[in-house]
Amino acid sequence: MCAAMPNPPATGLLAVTGVTKSFGGVLALAGCTLSVREGSITGLIGPNGAGKTTLFNVISGLTRADGGEIRLGRERLDGLAAHAIARRGVARTFQIPRPLGRMTVLENLLVYAHDQPGELLARVFATPARVRDAERRARERARLVLESVDLAHLADARADALSGGQKKLLELARALMSDPHIVLLDEPGAGVNPTLMRSLIETIRTLQGAGRTFLLIEHDMDLVTELCDPVIVMAQGKTLVEGPFTEVRRDPRVLEAYLGSAA
Repeated sequence: MCAAMPNPPATGLLAVTGVTKSFGGVLALAGCTLSVREGSITGLIGPNGAGKTTLFNVISGLTRADGGEIRLGRERLDGLAAHAIARRGVARTFQIPRPLGRMTVLENLLVYAHDQPGELLARVFATPARVRDAERRARERARLVLESVDLAHLADARADALSGGQKKLLELARALMSDPHIVLLDEPGAGVNPTLMRSLIETIRTLQGAGRTFLLIEHDMDLVTELCDPVIVMAQGKTLVEGPFTEVRRDPRVLEAYLGSAA
């Protein structure tokens, strides 16, 4: 039996409690509460307009919540700027990949490397050895990340020359470059051909096996079935039920949210 989402504060690696967000009087998030267990691949599904992407934007700091609380472990995230949230270990991808097209695949990852002293001109002249060492370590990490998503052979290719599926893998690689605690994936399967979809699934599974945590929005129910446990259903700006997908898909509340009361 699927569990109704709890009203008490959520617990887990990522805990969202009573989060609200309105746009021009329209309530996009209506007291949303959910929890993501460390080491899990948690699916977030629901009909269009349920508030899933708004929730991602609020968690990652692109949009500020009107109320509620978001925590990563013991740290409170709500109210922080996007870059501060990213530095605390939250990374996200977007439904439509946004690579820096004129740069190589490797260079796209280097842009996401943290704590690069060469970003300050004064340090380039004052501590050149330190700058060179940091750049070397960033390149080594970037190549390891590219290997983990099966893009190492395209390291020197321009990002705009990649296929749609390869750009999705590059989005994931850029998110991993910061060594995050949790990765928010916004429809990773959208527009990906079956061959690269298989590669994407295996990559996410491998990363989970290495201790990575994922929360993903997805409309492809085959992908959700194969990857996600548990699955959380959102409707009308709040979480509705949580459980294994085989149970969630049969829950009358979920059928009503997707198909209407006639279901």
